[in-house]
Amino acid sequence: MVWQGKALGALIGVFAAGPVGAVFGTFIGHLFDVQAESARDDDASDAAPAASPAQVQEAFFRATFQTMGHLAKADGRVSEDEIRAARAMMGEFRLGEREVQLAIELFTQGKSRDFPLEPLLRELRRSCRQRPDLCRMFVQIQLQTALWGGSLNNASREVLGRVCAALGVSAYEVVQMEALLRMQQASRRPEARPAVDRVAQAYEVLGVSRTASDAEVTKAYRRLMNQNHPDKLVAKGLPESMMKLAEEKTRQIRAAYELLREARGMK
Repeated sequence: MVWQGKALGALIGVFAAGPVGAVFGTFIGHLFDVQAESARDDDASDAAPAASPAQVQEAFFRATFQTMGHLAKADGRVSEDEIRAARAMMGEFRLGEREVQLAIELFTQGKSRDFPLEPLLRELRRSCRQRPDLCRMFVQIQLQTALWGGSLNNASREVLGRVCAALGVSAYEVVQMEALLRMQQASRRPEARPAVDRVAQAYEVLGVSRTASDAEVTKAYRRLMNQNHPDKLVAKGLPESMMKLAEEKTRQIRAAYELLREARGMK
């Protein structure tokens, strides 16, 4: 039944070995409900057994904070801003005190110079097979934390590239994620960036070049709005708790389009 994964995820969060958290468990469990529903309509092309909700929850949680620590230490040191950014992301997950302590331990493990990042990511991808949405969300969490901590330098970008390659997330998707996140920051501090940078970001958000026609710009905008509309994403399986993120994304897509309309003199 559709509610079973969600309930199991919550129970895992409360009772499983290791304080992973009921809220996080419910989220992962919900995604498994959706996967189970869609799997009934598809032929099983992979003979390997799917990971259980408990395995996915554990793999995603551990990999999130271990990778976060590895990214923060990519340039050889972890700044106070990067620590605050990691704490802020823990707050976004609404972790309790025990979960925060575990997240800090995982973050510290990831800072090790010889931390085995690739095996960790291979295991995560194996656990999240047939769920590319989880892999994209994982990358977005890492990217957003790095932006909050001001740590997107050459070293961290190299690590992020390895993360994306291991999880099957394309460079194009990362460019769009970063453009959206940077537009979100700029909209809160409009004086921080010149208008020319905002226009360039708007093109990146819509995935078109400056040489694109007005019709191509409008087509790209409508396609992205259709793909990212919150109501449609919820219908496809996005948890209600993630509605705020989806709404913010569509708002930034709309803002990018309006900025380009103004810059181009489109009607």
